[in-house]
Amino acid sequence: MRQTMSPSRATGVRRLAGAATVILLASTMPVLVGTSASATTSTSNCSTDPTARLASVPSPEEFLGFPLGAGQERPVTNEEVNNYLAAVDGASKRVRTGVMTTSVLGQPLPYAIVSTETNVRPANLRALAEDITALRDPRTTTAQRAKEIAADAPAIVWVTANVHGGEKSGTDAALKTLYELAAGLSCEVAERNENLVTIVVPTQNPDGRDANRRQNEYGFDMNRDWFARTQQETDGKLELMRRYPPQVFIDAHEMGGRQYFFPPNADPIHHEISGQVVDWINRIGDANKAGFGYNGACGAGVTTECYFNYSTYDLFFMGYGDTVPAAGFGAAGMTLEKGSASALPDRVQQQFNVMWSTLGWSAAHREEVLTGYFQQWRDALAQGRAGTLEPNEVLQPGNSVQFPVPAQEIRSYFLLPDRQLADVRQLVERLRRMDVEVYQVRKPLRLPTARIFGGRSATNLTVPEGSYWIPMNQPQKHWIQSVMGEDPHVPFPYFYDVSSWSNPLLMGVNAVYTASDVRPNAELIEKIVDTGGGKILAAPPNKGSYSFELDSAAAAEYAFSLLGQGVELRRDLDTGSVSFPAVYLTRELNRSAKEFGVTLTPYTTGAVGTPIGLPDVGLFQGTGITTTSGSHGEARYVLGKRWGLDLTPVTTADINDNTAAFTGRTVLLVPDGSNATGGLTAAGQANLRAWVASGRTYIGLRNQGTRMARAAGLTSTTEKPKPTGYTVVGSHLRVDVADSPVSLGRPAEDFEFNNNDSILNPSTTGTNVLTYPTGDTFWANGYTVNADALKGTVALVDEPTGSGRAVLFAFNPLFRAYNENGLHLVANALLYPGSGAPAARVAPRTAPTVDPARAAAAAAPVADDQGGEWRPITIEVAAGDLGRTQAVVETFTATATVAQADGSAYLTIPNPQGLQADEHPFLGDLVRTLKAGGIPLRSVVG
Repeated sequence: MRQTMSPSRATGVRRLAGAATVILLASTMPVLVGTSASATTSTSNCSTDPTARLASVPSPEEFLGFPLGAGQERPVTNEEVNNYLAAVDGASKRVRTGVMTTSVLGQPLPYAIVSTETNVRPANLRALAEDITALRDPRTTTAQRAKEIAADAPAIVWVTANVHGGEKSGTDAALKTLYELAAGLSCEVAERNENLVTIVVPTQNPDGRDANRRQNEYGFDMNRDWFARTQQETDGKLELMRRYPPQVFIDAHEMGGRQYFFPPNADPIHHEISGQVVDWINRIGDANKAGFGYNGACGAGVTTECYFNYSTYDLFFMGYGDTVPAAGFGAAGMTLEKGSASALPDRVQQQFNVMWSTLGWSAAHREEVLTGYFQQWRDALAQGRAGTLEPNEVLQPGNSVQFPVPAQEIRSYFLLPDRQLADVRQLVERLRRMDVEVYQVRKPLRLPTARIFGGRSATNLTVPEGSYWIPMNQPQKHWIQSVMGEDPHVPFPYFYDVSSWSNPLLMGVNAVYTASDVRPNAELIEKIVDTGGGKILAAPPNKGSYSFELDSAAAAEYAFSLLGQGVELRRDLDTGSVSFPAVYLTRELNRSAKEFGVTLTPYTTGAVGTPIGLPDVGLFQGTGITTTSGSHGEARYVLGKRWGLDLTPVTTADINDNTAAFTGRTVLLVPDGSNATGGLTAAGQANLRAWVASGRTYIGLRNQGTRMARAAGLTSTTEKPKPTGYTVVGSHLRVDVADSPVSLGRPAEDFEFNNNDSILNPSTTGTNVLTYPTGDTFWANGYTVNADALKGTVALVDEPTGSGRAVLFAFNPLFRAYNENGLHLVANALLYPGSGAPAARVAPRTAPTVDPARAAAAAAPVADDQGGEWRPITIEVAAGDLGRTQAVVETFTATATVAQADGSAYLTIPNPQGLQADEHPFLGDLVRTLKAGGIPLRSVVG
């Protein structure tokens, strides 16, 4: 995040820089309708009256029956959002509307583009998009051409809101912003419209808005979904952003309390976010301070309807609505947070005030921003050529860089094709859809030096033909490093999300990077269907077969698709490969193989191996399970939507009473939750054991999934206490992989994602499928403390009972649906031989005797559920600061526990609902109070 000198702040400012605040003072007054006029205005004929507006454009009060902001009676509904956008579009020549995608439940996600009448003409919008895209590639755009674009083109600003469905005020403020831009006749409006094209997205989550729920219909927090794009709402938004790349991006939220946050951000800030972006964000923050109104800055004696900065909201994880616009699009991405305890009129008005002042700054500094926008891509190219990574910096007063970016050069990444090839190709497509250039190697090459993911190095490494090359010498260098980097190099240990999201590690693919300046014989990839998937040659249609490697999440999805269409599959239980009769392969199925990146190898002989079939899956939603978020929703999305499986709800009563909803299933998946027994009685636990023993598969995820199995006598694993100070903040660790049908297709060493999960001692009655190494091969990335406690423990066990089994994950393999190697393991468990066999549907009448080791495990004390499906809150301070830290914490909660080790004191606050920091009722206020009290924080993990 090297700070780049920007041009003089006066450069290119063609409007009155201080005019942004004029309408803010008037914005709380009743709307005065002006006389009808043309929708085209300019600063030469604009009105000095900030209340002058086009009478032809319906105001919110006229259309909705109430004003937005001051005097507002209730939140706007989705239907009203859609109808109002259509009404404004029909009445104002400054506006064009569209639908960027639909939600899970089929609701539209509308957007409005607003600027001058000239700017929003379709041909001019296309030309603008081409110009902004040209600024992103200095290899083909000359400095002179960039100067001309910066002088003449409007900048693109996005105003978005309501990605969390229950946080509604941003939507209403976005509509108010749209109205002012569409109808206003003042010079402040003219300045914004002449200098900007503003894209207004009132709601990113209409299903969540209707349900008054943070998550979408599948229970996903879509402000964590940005780099992976698993949800259709996220994916459609990003495609529109590629069409109209932003220079400034607003993402409006709500939080607890009655205060307001806008940047400057809290640390950490990801090092690959450019200096230009950070500079713009901080200077927009200065403008927002001037335009906020109300009680101004929070401080002594001012605690409500005020703003704060440099706290709580970081700029680090690449799943947010500020970091991805910043690193992926070079925009000033900004999270805005308004306290939800304030009255609705104040919430909406404050959101509007900040949106309006942001637009004012952006308009006043348009040419400077566009000039710097071009420069940051030039900087990225230069850094990529040199193999330079941006250094770590901190911005928050009182913080210092604790973990600098190491001195290393990276000029290229390579994805090797020797295993998990379908997931490799999916990663290529993910990169390509963020405008990353990826090439396929046509001739082997030698790397003099290379780093292998997992902390290892190599010399004279051969990159084989068919590998995928991602050179850093391209405009998207910042984005490449942000999502491909082996470690994100956090500068300061404050987290309210995860500390690792390296895409090669998430997928468990074979990847290397190098400082060597190489020039492979390689071809640019244009489409995923051209990367080698589908059939190589035709097999004899009557007697032949096709085979593919089921060694990846993408290949598993293809296998489920085939089974769902009635294709007979057989699996080799030694290699994991799957084959099917050639007669089944249609043009559509071959096309599907290409899209999944699955290579079909033809054989002249028939399919071989053990038959596999579709499992009949029960999804547990009994005691302790939350059905609107977390792994229950992730199971509905991955197994239900993507894999096409019918999921039958199974309740606690179904198991206790042995109903057909339970006994008729061949697989039971138990998500993570908050109850160690799932509410099962002794009879219910016996029913569960008997059901498993008859050939069924129990799949248990994380805390509740493993504890419920232990309580029922299905495993001998026990939980190992975590040492004081133990911290694993969403990190990747190496695991050793044992032979099991659950691990078919995985390499001997793999990587798994750990988010402060329970530590499981090895099983003595089953197969320890994934084990953390005990020796020098132990490796972790991200932020971990005392992670050695994991050495020799297990992440996945396969426990037989009778002719069935319990497959128990210490972690959540479905986490956000972007942990592809975990998804593959779940698919293997579902396709476990016999799990789809109808003959296994008759349950025995008596349960098997519980093994003594399993009985002892069931009798062991159960660990407190301090973190729910997330993590507890842990605050680390110096041991000498414990007393005054406790005094502050006790004003917020009486539930904190204290432990000390190595000169540090750790205060752990239970978080049984699994709330993240940005939705927690008091964590942000607590941290700010501690800092205001002068207490140095060594780390905060929420």
